[in-house]
Amino acid sequence: MTDQNDLLFERARAVIPGGVNSPVRAFKAVGGTPRFIQRAQGAYFWDANDKRYIDYIGSWGPMILGHGHPAVVEAVQKAVLEGFSYGAPTEREIELAEAILALVPSMEMVRLVSSGTEAAMSALRLARGATGRKTIVKFEGCYHGHADALLVKAGSGLATFGNPTSAGVPPEVVQHTLVLEYNNLQQLEEAFALHGKDIACLMIEAIAGNMNFVRATPEFAKRCRELCTQHGALLIFDEVMTGFRVGLHGAQGVLGITPDLTVLGKVIGGGMPLAAFGGPRAIMEQLAPLGPVYQAGTLSGNPVATACGLATLKEISKPGFYEALAKKTRTLVDGLKAAAAAEGQPFNADSEGGMFGFFLMNELPQNYATVMTTDNAQFNALFHGLLDRGVYIAPALYEAGFVSAAHSEDDIAATIAAARDIFSKR
Repeated sequence: MTDQNDLLFERARAVIPGGVNSPVRAFKAVGGTPRFIQRAQGAYFWDANDKRYIDYIGSWGPMILGHGHPAVVEAVQKAVLEGFSYGAPTEREIELAEAILALVPSMEMVRLVSSGTEAAMSALRLARGATGRKTIVKFEGCYHGHADALLVKAGSGLATFGNPTSAGVPPEVVQHTLVLEYNNLQQLEEAFALHGKDIACLMIEAIAGNMNFVRATPEFAKRCRELCTQHGALLIFDEVMTGFRVGLHGAQGVLGITPDLTVLGKVIGGGMPLAAFGGPRAIMEQLAPLGPVYQAGTLSGNPVATACGLATLKEISKPGFYEALAKKTRTLVDGLKAAAAAEGQPFNADSEGGMFGFFLMNELPQNYATVMTTDNAQFNALFHGLLDRGVYIAPALYEAGFVSAAHSEDDIAATIAAARDIFSKR
C-alpha cells in the first residue's frame, strides 16, 4: 500500500522549506517521514493513512481538554458565525483578560497577542523600556521563541555574553544577552555581581519544556527573584508552556514565586493562535497607547481565538480538574518507570499537572549540558517503536510531553505496555 505520508512529504518539500512550517515537525532528529495529520478527536489523531495514534504532544501543550471538546467547539462555531476578525476591540477580549487576571495573581493588566514568540519579544521590550536598561539574562536550554535577541547560546566563560545560534542574527544583536547555566547558583550570583546595574530583566522557564522536562530548584527560583529585586531588574516567567498546564496558577503557583511579568500562550488559546503577557499596572501602562513602549498586532485579541480560550479556561477551572489530570500524568510516568525497570532500561521521569518528561538515564538532569548526554539512538528507537504501536510522542529528545483530560486509563495502560515491549527488545 502506498504511504500517503511519504507522498505528502514529497509534495510539501517542493513548496515549503524542509516540508514543514516549524522545524521539529520534519522528524530530522529521529529520522523517517513525518506523519501528516488529517483529523483529531479526544486523545487521538489520525494520519494520512488513517492510522490512529494516542497523542502526547497535544499541539505542543494547548489541547489540555483533548481535541474537539464539545463546549469549546460550540463556542468557536458561534464565534465564527459572528465574524472571523474585526481589527477593533470586542467585549470578549475583556472577558478573556478578566479570566486570565483572576487566575494569575501576579498580573494586574494583560495584553493579548497571537503567538508565544510575539509575547516573549514584547515582554523583553517592555522590560527594557520600563527599566531603561539593555541587558537581559536567559538560561541555556530555555526557549522563549525565535526573536533575534533570544536565539543565543552560552558564551565561553562564566557570565559572558552569548553568541547567535541562527544565521541571520548579527552578533551585535545578542551583545546584551547573558546566557547562564540553568540551576547554577554560582553563575547567577556572578552575573548580577558583574552586570546587575545594567540588567533589565531575567527571563526563565521555571519548569523548562524545551530541554525536555527540567525544573528550576526552589532555591534557584527564589534566588532569581531576590537578585532581580535587589538590583532593580524585572523577573519574567515564560509560562507559554506551563501556564494553566502544570496547574491552575502556572509554574509560579507551583513554586510560590511572584514574577514581575508573565508570558502566556498555548492553553489560553485552547489551540487557536493566541498568547499574552502581563504584570503590574505600573509596568503594563508603559505600553502604547498609554506609554512609550510600542507593541501592536492586527490579529491580537482575535474574536474566534478568544472564544476558544475562554471556553477552555472555563472547563479547566472546574473543581477537581487538575487533581484528575495530575493523577493521570503520574500514572503514565510511574508506569513508564516501572516498565523500564522491569527490563533493565536506564530511565527517569518527572511530571507536574498535565506536563511530563522522561530521560533514558538514571538521574533527572538539572541543566541542558546533562540533558545533552542522553543517548539519541536509544531515544530514536523508542520513538519509532512507539509510533509503530500507535503512540505519538514528541519527535525530538528535548521536548516535554502532555497528557489531556481526554486520555483514558486504557490509553495510558496501552502506552506503558508498548514501552515495555520496546524495552524488552532492545
